[in-house]
Amino acid sequence: MGPIVGKAQGRFGQFVSPVPWILLVQREALEKLQAEGLRGLKGCRTDLRFRQRASPELLELELLPVGKVHPDCLPPTRKPPCARCGQNRIPLPDKLLLDASTLPNHLDLFRLEDYSTELICTERFVDACKRLGLGGVVFHPLTTRGHS
Repeated sequence: MGPIVGKAQGRFGQFVSPVPWILLVQREALEKLQAEGLRGLKGCRTDLRFRQRASPELLELELLPVGKVHPDCLPPTRKPPCARCGQNRIPLPDKLLLDASTLPNHLDLFRLEDYSTELICTERFVDACKRLGLGGVVFHPLTTRGHS
């Protein structure tokens, strides 16, 4: 697939999300988060062209698809995921509940496997961003539940 290619202009925060499922980060912010000991943060180069001279270096964060929503927040009469692509055709639940048994211990930022447009982070990630004063993202708390 390669790097994100295109033109960019304007002012950018430490995080930029051109579409909900892609998260860009300025190199300095990524280095600060990595220095905090956050797990699994990898920035990939972009090929963005800026008009202004003092342009930021934006990296695309690698967001691995792991973790799933808990079955209790899905409709009971749902069809199985597509055999070809693995995606389900169920709209995202209003109240998202994560399946604790599927969440990674080695990543502080990832996307959900069954709803790949949903980016999930740990409390460690939130705390580090707040402590470092990194802006450009909004955090919403989520609930987890194990299987009963």
